[in-house]
Amino acid sequence: MAVPKRRVSKARRDKRRSNVWKMTAPELVKCPSCGAYKRPHRVCGECGQYKGRQVITVKEA
Repeated sequence: MAVPKRRVSKARRDKRRSNVWKMTAPELVKCPSCGAYKRPHRVCGECGQYKGRQVITVKEA
C-alpha cells in the first residue's frame, strides 16, 4: 500500500487548495431585443425573450 514518504507542510497543502475557493463573476451578454445584460442561454429578465421568442410575460413596474 502506498504511504507518503514525508508529511506535507500546511503551506504546501494550502497552496494546492487555494484556487478551489476563488469565485468568478458570471459572464454577461446583452439581450438582442432590449439591450439589458443577462446571463447567456437564459431568458431575459427585463423583456422575457429567449432566442427571439416571447417566453414569459414580465410585469411592468
